[in-house]
Amino acid sequence: MTDPQRSAGQRGRRSFVNHALTGLAGGALAGLSPAAAQAEGEQRSTAKRTGLFPDGAPSADVGYSPGILAEGQQLVFVSGQGPRDLHADMETQIRQTFDRIALVLRASGASFGNVVILRSYFVHLLRDLPVYRKVRKDYLVKPYPASTAVGTPELAIPGLEIEIEAVAVV
Repeated sequence: MTDPQRSAGQRGRRSFVNHALTGLAGGALAGLSPAAAQAEGEQRSTAKRTGLFPDGAPSADVGYSPGILAEGQQLVFVSGQGPRDLHADMETQIRQTFDRIALVLRASGASFGNVVILRSYFVHLLRDLPVYRKVRKDYLVKPYPASTAVGTPELAIPGLEIEIEAVAVV
């Protein structure tokens, strides 16, 4: 005997996962500025993000929120991205990394306005974190996503000094 509520719940979860995977499989839209990508994502998105700023959980810097309450239909997981030119100055490398993240977001119909968390990995954390904090504000929108920055002795690609991954809700 089949439990109708359980079947409906399973269908709901399957539908959610199918939509999330379909969003990840879409084709990329190239050549949009961060502002144009933001507008493109806002037109398609039904997601809602609310910044969470409870007492006792302060932000160490502006540009991120202690937490994000996200409501939407699909999740987009962006694998760690790095710069195109490993020999460029760090500001350029960080911008190239955010540009690559934008390509993946656009492929799902999302933008930086849908990002709910960023995780950034640095080989030279203390040197590069101030530059990262400056650049990310050119791409991200309020409420800024939750964020974690990690220092590590090395990354998977020789010469790579920064890698950023993201999760978005569409």
